[in-house]
Amino acid sequence: MDKITISDWLMMFVVLAGPIIAVQLTRYLDSRNEIQGRKLQIFKTLMATRAYTISWHHVEALNSIDLEFNQKNKKEKQVIEAWKQYLDHLGLDKMDPDQWAIRRVDLFVELLHKMAIVLKYDFDKTHIKNSSYAPRAHGDIENEQGNMRKMAIELLEGKRVLPLYVTNLNGQGEQAAIPEPKGD
Repeated sequence: MDKITISDWLMMFVVLAGPIIAVQLTRYLDSRNEIQGRKLQIFKTLMATRAYTISWHHVEALNSIDLEFNQKNKKEKQVIEAWKQYLDHLGLDKMDPDQWAIRRVDLFVELLHKMAIVLKYDFDKTHIKNSSYAPRAHGDIENEQGNMRKMAIELLEGKRVLPLYVTNLNGQGEQAAIPEPKGD
């Protein structure tokens, strides 16, 4: 019987350990790609909804930032810090509304820019700030819906009355208004 050499031992180790190492490496790479994919999805959602900052998808993406970005990574920590600054600003209510809105946009653009750097997108701040499209009609519809909700709530709370007009009374086409209730 021949003597087993070191190279024979190494060959047996490689043959036995190779598949195990390959599986572990594949699992590691899949996990890393999944984590990167979630970060990318957050960024894509925020970019796609940057003109609609009150959409559910936008808010959900914002709230996922500190779950998916890693504080131990220097660049990702900058994303989390930018998110914290933006979140703190969103909670301010004692600031002039015009100044608040300007600062909100600046902080949001900074957040997206930090994310773009981490995810290797070549977007400058000007592009992020100025390259979204939001039809004016969407804003008009949103305002109208808000007004209708407000008026409906006021009506249900008794703070608003609903004027009623009866037409075609007794089939003669006369219009009679129902008087508004008198105050206390």
